[in-house]
Amino acid sequence: MVRALEHFEVAVGAEEPEPVQPDAMPQVAYFSPEFGVSANIPQYSGGLGVLAGDYLRACADEGRPLVGVGLFYQYGYFRQRLDSEGWQQETYRELEPGQMGLQKVSDRPLELPLGERTIRAAVWRQRVGSVPLYLMDTASAPNDSDLLPVTDRLYGGEPEHRLQQEILLGMGGIRALELAGETPTLFHSNEGHAGFLALERIRQLVSQHGLTFAEAIEAARAATVFTTHTPVPAGIDRFPVELMTRYFRGYCDEMGIGLDTLMALGHFPGEAADAPFNMAVLGLRMSGHANAVSQLHRRVSQKMFHGLWPDLFESEVPIQAVTNGVHARHWVAPEVSHLLERYLGPRWDVHNSVRWDRLHALSPVEIWEARGPGRRRLVEGVRSRLRAAELARGVPVDELTWTESVLREDALTIGFARRVAEYKRGALLFSQPERLRALLLDPQRPVQLVIAGKAHPRDEQGKHIIQALSRASRDPELRAHLVFVEDYDIAVGRMLYQGSDVWLNTPRRPMEACGTSGQKAAMNGALNCSILDGWWDECYRSDNGFAIPSFEEVEDVAERDRLEAEALFQILEQKVVPTFFDRDERGIPERWLEMVRRSLQTVIPRVLGSRMVADYVRLMYQPAAAAAALAGVDNHQGARQAVSFSRRVRESWPRVRATARGIPTQGLARGLKYGDERVVEAMVELDGLLPHEVEVHLLHGPVTADGRLVCPITESMEVDELTSNGHHRYVGRMGLATRGPYGFTVRVMPRRLNRDAPPPEMPVTFAEPQRFLR
Repeated sequence: MVRALEHFEVAVGAEEPEPVQPDAMPQVAYFSPEFGVSANIPQYSGGLGVLAGDYLRACADEGRPLVGVGLFYQYGYFRQRLDSEGWQQETYRELEPGQMGLQKVSDRPLELPLGERTIRAAVWRQRVGSVPLYLMDTASAPNDSDLLPVTDRLYGGEPEHRLQQEILLGMGGIRALELAGETPTLFHSNEGHAGFLALERIRQLVSQHGLTFAEAIEAARAATVFTTHTPVPAGIDRFPVELMTRYFRGYCDEMGIGLDTLMALGHFPGEAADAPFNMAVLGLRMSGHANAVSQLHRRVSQKMFHGLWPDLFESEVPIQAVTNGVHARHWVAPEVSHLLERYLGPRWDVHNSVRWDRLHALSPVEIWEARGPGRRRLVEGVRSRLRAAELARGVPVDELTWTESVLREDALTIGFARRVAEYKRGALLFSQPERLRALLLDPQRPVQLVIAGKAHPRDEQGKHIIQALSRASRDPELRAHLVFVEDYDIAVGRMLYQGSDVWLNTPRRPMEACGTSGQKAAMNGALNCSILDGWWDECYRSDNGFAIPSFEEVEDVAERDRLEAEALFQILEQKVVPTFFDRDERGIPERWLEMVRRSLQTVIPRVLGSRMVADYVRLMYQPAAAAAALAGVDNHQGARQAVSFSRRVRESWPRVRATARGIPTQGLARGLKYGDERVVEAMVELDGLLPHEVEVHLLHGPVTADGRLVCPITESMEVDELTSNGHHRYVGRMGLATRGPYGFTVRVMPRRLNRDAPPPEMPVTFAEPQRFLR
């Protein structure tokens, strides 16, 4: 017991770890199911992959020690073509990694157990600046015929195919790093698809270091970071117990655990043992640090996953927020980039390196001239793509002269491009066709709408939305002003971001986790007109864009859509269009361009990819590296002691008790009022646990009529003395921070040895809540 206590005190922090530089970053392996690195290598479907590509580019710019891990899909993601009825058709082309500049890491493929069989994968290296990206490919390895197509298509196939891909991505990814000679300190899972990486790390820790399964979980968890991008439970991968049994029975035997133990890693507390295995729950259980991708998404995620930490308040669920950003140089038009360089210097895209108030001197004429080439490229590019698409549908050349007059450079261009899903409401503008027609056909104030997007091959609802948009764009009266651009990809997106005046975004709040297309458009001088969802909820100001009201309190979806469509049309008709066409004697829209200047000044610094990387380093990687170091000290004694301590906690916790009482600092007979301070005393019975092994918190705040605390303030309490009956006395102070009914309670929790986030289902003891009226 003495030796165990010695190890515990070291792990808790009797000796602090070596201080690190504020921006120092440990080596990180970044796992993602897709990477949007290049339009020519279609290994991405949409926002998740494009974000991953931007993240690699941003790390490469700064020489950050990061490596990427993913899959190479033989047929990538589909090419989109619309038939004569406007119905989406998917085509695939075979991709050869060796002919696309990728290099094979080794002539020897990696091998990985896959159920009762072995799967092999070639490992390819793609350079993204200084960052290596390792992609696994089953088609180029000696596999059984039915395993060759495991990496055939991105997000294709049945659940078993998806499970095979995710086992290879996560567990195979760890082996790919070994094959490549990479030795990362941390492992970052970009969404839950790569969550099985933790199981392979557990296997290694058990077989190579002699840890038990529980000890290996502690060690692996401390070094794992998880990012959730999903705002709705329906977007999470779940696998039935039958598939999990087939593919993980051998793993469980090897680890000496039952299948129920493994399945519990993918379950909420209290779920049945045969419930589907939830990959997001696995990601959260197996990561010491987790984050959402915007501040609003953090609150959504805390609510969605509160069940994993039922004894914490929802606002305390340990999910941080790192708002997504974008790699500016990849998306910004050269003319706009040159303009920013003129005022801010060549490092304008580096976080915290320039003074953005220098853009006060930016003149409307300069902005107008810098935006012009992007508009011209958009008009020319759309005409070219439209003509090619019509020819592919068999329309004779002599019937295509109308394509030469599609779009105008002097019109107000509204851009809308994203994955086509029902909740994104790409057809919201079309719900009032006559008002839309009036906007598009106004000869004095011309407006044009350019749309692009793909629906998932299995999303029939999304395909019907595309068909409706396509048919509207083929109306002979509207087709010069309304265009659906086929085969949305990085190149199409860049063209729209650089040429649009307004970027439209109409999701049902809060179903957009972040959304980065509007960030890219803003960097190019477009103004966002969006529901306050995702990143726009943080960055919107009345002078840098337009906010569409959201009627979340309306339960009827159709009525809510009607109200928000009405609000959107009012903004377009009364604000957007009049402001854009309010011109001075030079034909310059000064009021509009002042909003653009404010958008450039206030939005760009908050959505830079370099800011995103800096946030990950500060909020996620550095704390995770410290936790991993504590867990791994002295051949993982930190992890071993954490498990030993957890065992002691489980044995003692049923007898841990706490009582609390408040004492006014002034012995006044009058009632307490706003601003008064109280001393709170707690008597805590620890049943053999020591004071430094627990955390005692004072929680205080307004209370509901039934006595529940609402969004409490948390204060740490300090141990004051050991009483004669063996209880420990803790003392804390609180100020009455709001008016009205107010209350407090005391909470006792075990202290985390490795200083990572509290694990799900951690035991918690509360004192009886105290309530008083003021």
